[in-house]
Amino acid sequence: MFQDFVEELKQLNLPMGEYAIFGSGPLAVRGVRESQDIDLVVKDGLWQELSQKYAPEGRRIYVGNVEIYADWSPWTDTGFLVDSAEIIEGMPYVRLEYVQEWKAYLSRDKDKADLKLIEKYLSEGGR
Repeated sequence: MFQDFVEELKQLNLPMGEYAIFGSGPLAVRGVRESQDIDLVVKDGLWQELSQKYAPEGRRIYVGNVEIYADWSPWTDTGFLVDSAEIIEGMPYVRLEYVQEWKAYLSRDKDKADLKLIEKYLSEGGR
């Protein structure tokens, strides 16, 4: 399922270095858990370009199963999330340490469950 979302994302032909996959994507690509969609955080220039092409809904743009975000709480400047992204299977993913930080910040039940899954994954030698 997640691979289908990645293929859908590839069809958008977004420029490397301008976006990174966030949300549950970094977990799904590592086999930690499945994802129901694919979330991106993008740099401001790409956001401006995409918001001319697609209708933003607040600070989010939906293109099929791809959700594109201009920013990502708790960070106001998200460029570092993109710049430090790990390339896995040819695609940029926000680093797992930032996924952990974000999930700890939100601290919803599903985030707490994901944090346990991440800890288990890391304790078993994942990176």
